[in-house]
Amino acid sequence: MSAITGKTIRLNRLIQKETNTCLICAIDHGMTSPVFLDGLYDTPARVRETLAGGANVLMLGRGVAKHSAQFFQRDTSLALMLTASAAGRPGGALITPIGSVEEALRIGADAVVMYVALSGENESEAIQALSDIGEACEELGMPFIAEAEYPNAYQSLTEMSTSYGADYLKRNARLCAEMGADIVKVNWSGDAASFAEIIRACDRPVVLAGGSLISDTELLTRMALARDAGAVGCSIGRNIFQHQKPEAITRSISRIFRDRWPAKQALQELADGLKA
Repeated sequence: MSAITGKTIRLNRLIQKETNTCLICAIDHGMTSPVFLDGLYDTPARVRETLAGGANVLMLGRGVAKHSAQFFQRDTSLALMLTASAAGRPGGALITPIGSVEEALRIGADAVVMYVALSGENESEAIQALSDIGEACEELGMPFIAEAEYPNAYQSLTEMSTSYGADYLKRNARLCAEMGADIVKVNWSGDAASFAEIIRACDRPVVLAGGSLISDTELLTRMALARDAGAVGCSIGRNIFQHQKPEAITRSISRIFRDRWPAKQALQELADGLKA
């Protein structure tokens, strides 16, 4: 089987053909957060709840993937995280490459993921790592999800938008596409028009990043706006695994993308579910 065939088969599992959607739950924050997040205490429960709510891709590190494989369903894909964050450095977090495309193939992953932070002290090294992963993915037939995000995933979106803005995201997304990304994950740029421009600039399937904790109303409204701008789905971590009902919020997100519900309708169903 050629690498091109292998990548096509895996991409078809990541982006479901029937609805052209990709719903990712990112439970990799034990490798990136500067502090431990309470929602990660019972990771197997979070995995089960997320899958029950409709996520079709789980973004995990190798250790969690090993202990969560039993919960995967027939149509569940693993996206193996290939970067961690050296969050304890005095000068700020530094994105650190880990793992390999070869390892991802060995453990049955359908994609690899790299966090791409530009404008920092190691931008040139980040670009080289991005290129190396892109090359390996082309050679081995592995889909590549590049996270074209603001440099600090744990600052508020408002702070990051003020410091960097939509132009930073557009440049990052396009760079990821140039280096071989098959799916690009991008922060919310602030409005549907600028988000649509980012999608147009990278010309790849785009999933919206969930980012820091926000209200259900803001989250689902943002998801609907991103969908209407052209996003095929989302990649959400904290707003799912730290939610009071991870299964319910995942189902609401699925309603937005797969059933194309307006945010108001999805919010009403969520509210009814939280009362039950």
